[in-house]
Amino acid sequence: MAGGPVLVVDDDTVSRHVLIQALANADLPHVAVASGTEALEQIEKVQPSLVLLDLVMPPPDGYQILRILRAREETRDLPVVVLTALEADEEIAKAFEAGADDFVRKPFKPVELVARIRGQLRLRGAVEGLEKKEQDARLVLELTQALASNLDFRGILFTVVQRIAEVARVDRVSIVLVREAGDVGYVVAASDDEQLRDLPIDLAKYPEIQQVLSSREPLVVPDIATHPLLEIVRHEGHKTAFSSLAILPILYEGRPMGVLFLRAKHAFTFGERELDLCKTVSNAMAIALRNARVMQSLRDQTQQVTVARFEAERRLRTLQRYADFFESAADGIIVIDADGHLLFSNPRARAIMGYSETDLRGGRVGDLFATEDAALAHDLRQGFAQGLYPQNVDVRVKRKDGEIAILSVNFNSVLREEGVVLCTFRDVTQERQVEHELQKTRDFLQRIIDSSVDAIVSADLKGRILLANPAAERIYGVSVTDLVGRDVRTLYPEGVAKDVMRLIKAGGGRVEGLRTEVLAVADERVPVSLSAALLYEEDHPVGSVGIFTDLREKMRMEQKLAQAQEQLLSQERQAIVAELAGAAAHELNQPLTSVMGYAELLKRRLERDSAPYAAAEVIYNEAERMAEIVRKIGKITRYETKSYVGRARILDLDRSAPASGPKIDEDKRTQGEGE
Repeated sequence: MAGGPVLVVDDDTVSRHVLIQALANADLPHVAVASGTEALEQIEKVQPSLVLLDLVMPPPDGYQILRILRAREETRDLPVVVLTALEADEEIAKAFEAGADDFVRKPFKPVELVARIRGQLRLRGAVEGLEKKEQDARLVLELTQALASNLDFRGILFTVVQRIAEVARVDRVSIVLVREAGDVGYVVAASDDEQLRDLPIDLAKYPEIQQVLSSREPLVVPDIATHPLLEIVRHEGHKTAFSSLAILPILYEGRPMGVLFLRAKHAFTFGERELDLCKTVSNAMAIALRNARVMQSLRDQTQQVTVARFEAERRLRTLQRYADFFESAADGIIVIDADGHLLFSNPRARAIMGYSETDLRGGRVGDLFATEDAALAHDLRQGFAQGLYPQNVDVRVKRKDGEIAILSVNFNSVLREEGVVLCTFRDVTQERQVEHELQKTRDFLQRIIDSSVDAIVSADLKGRILLANPAAERIYGVSVTDLVGRDVRTLYPEGVAKDVMRLIKAGGGRVEGLRTEVLAVADERVPVSLSAALLYEEDHPVGSVGIFTDLREKMRMEQKLAQAQEQLLSQERQAIVAELAGAAAHELNQPLTSVMGYAELLKRRLERDSAPYAAAEVIYNEAERMAEIVRKIGKITRYETKSYVGRARILDLDRSAPASGPKIDEDKRTQGEGE
């Protein structure tokens, strides 16, 4: 009624004309009648938004018309503004008692009249808005309660779309659900077909649904024939009986689950009220659909658990006949199902882990694993599902006393019992601790070997090298990787390896400080000092180990030292010879000078042709020769020798004395001659 004209009811022609003129000037649509009978007829036809009623008219008068309008269900809330020329307050009160909403006295002011009419129209619009909101709230409550009920969910969805179709006044409302990353939708309910169930549709033929799912926003198409989004559908020749549509997404936590699809056969304008109502219902529907899926999942899971429990009990009864064998086993034995639930444990298993049978019954084996092995339980279950049953797996478990035990576990499937896994294990905590300590010791010894400045090479009895340290790389010029696996005999010159092994055996299984040579890269001979020994295992030799000290630097130092010592000795010897020669020349020079002097004196006193003169001449000449020798001895500055007789060597005066040097004291010689 909010959009209808104003109905003017007045039997006075002039008054009616003035009223019509005032409404026309105010742009208010209107219909005018001259009697109460005509008014009742027009009310049914035009459904006015307000009645402007004159009280004083031929029967039926204004009071009667008011009573009739208020008695009818469809006009009970129709606003009525009465016109009266009566001044008595009793008449005004009587009009309000009959159902009038407002009054205007004649003669009236057009401005006042229009203001009162507009006020009543606004009031009526507000009242109708509240009524619609109340109706919508009742509808939403009704549908929400239906969606939240435990009744048949399919029937509830049909009720929901049927009620939405009634309220929105459209021809068809349907619910289309989609799977994630799917190209197919499923119509799960339609307002015009109660029997419709999970009708598959190709979403490629519904671009409007695809847009809503991707944008997550409602889509309203007033005219299918002209909307650009449906151009592809029209081009492919798809016909539709509908003219208008509206699609709203059904979202749960921002993810689209489907759409609510409204369609009308005639051109239809979807108002905000209808769209808001549908949005509210679609939100409630998303939650209901989600809950329905969750409830179905819980039902399925409960059923699976029940079936699994029944199956586990059956399997436990089957395994019970083997219990006597398990009870006396020395190893721990447990039986678990595919989900890791413990079905059986023998006394040894309970003793190893420190739990009682009550503690373990029905629990999950993964709960016994230590924190650092928590992920291992999940990996094992996945492996069981693929038929993988690991052997000799170390698992750390929490004992009841809080200590961590290391178990070596073997997993096997049980024949004729699908999904059942047999686990046998033993406590290896002490063994693993010893292994850990041995590994630490081995690592420590390896670090010592690697950091040794001497090369260390170990080989088996066949001569195959098993170990070499980085120092061996420096001696042989070959990487450790290339050394390992080689024949140890290739590290020595030909025949040396055999001699070394002979010396080791001759020395009671060891040899120390043996100077020998090894072959480096490019057949370079490297002098080394070798200490080697046989390796024994229970008194039987199993290999050998050698420690090689590189002597190249040491020998270079020894050679330099020997050269220095020789040079020093030579210098000392030359100094001694020079000192001795000087002393000898000095001592010989005095008597030699006397001999030469006396020989000269004899020559002067003897006859030249006499035999004594010839003898004196010989004495003088030999003395002079000796003087020359003494001069050479006095000039000696270094020690030089020459061959003499056989292998004997004597001092070489010519090379030991320089070409020029001090002569025999001429003064003494002159003195001798004078004498």
